[in-house]
Amino acid sequence: MNRNAPDGQALVAKPRTPAWRQLGEEPDYRFTLANERTFLAWIRTALAILAAGVLLDQFSTKLQPHAIMVAVAAMMCLLAAGLSWVAYQRWSVNEQAMRHRRPLPHSRALGMLALMVSAASAVIAGLIFAFTHWG
Repeated sequence: MNRNAPDGQALVAKPRTPAWRQLGEEPDYRFTLANERTFLAWIRTALAILAAGVLLDQFSTKLQPHAIMVAVAAMMCLLAAGLSWVAYQRWSVNEQAMRHRRPLPHSRALGMLALMVSAASAVIAGLIFAFTHWG
């Protein structure tokens, strides 16, 4: 929304920043940029998992039972949504740690991501081997 100041000039809205960005010291910009690149890598992974879930739902006509395929596709879409949230949380926590010169915290998200993708892969592979008619 563009409002005018009393002198006729347009007011520019200041971007809202989280309160924690006002605390601690500004970290070296290279570390901040590296943290942002890591965040974007997590987002790319989430988008790839989301695309795989949609693809699985739309194009898995030969794999049966279809209900299991829909469940796996939905699980992948939910995993992508959760991963997007985890990406932001990790970025925020890492940024705060850098601002206060603390060690970067450990995250269980990597293990959970590996477990969920492995589970989806195992179910899909099992269905392919069990229900695909050879030749």
